[in-house]
Amino acid sequence: MKKTILLFVLIFLGIASYAQNFKATQREQEKIIKATYKKKKITELEYEKLMREQEVIKQTMEKYEADKHLDPHEKNVLHDKLGRAERRLKRYKTNSERY
Repeated sequence: MKKTILLFVLIFLGIASYAQNFKATQREQEKIIKATYKKKKITELEYEKLMREQEVIKQTMEKYEADKHLDPHEKNVLHDKLGRAERRLKRYKTNSERY
């Protein structure tokens, strides 16, 4: 019985700690964009577009976190924006252009 309760508590803590950390994801994307530009994998124009997109994501996060609560719609919007930014970076890195 004690093992079962302990198992449920551990599972619950694991699920609870797996909260979406949008700020960390955004910071990581920004680091990857800067490193990719430094390696000359993307052009300056692509870099500017990606960084502008990151600024929009930051502003959206600040707006949504103003009330200290993210409702499901806000989480979905942030998740979609971060996913779109990640896909765009992958596309820019592999567009087979020579610089």
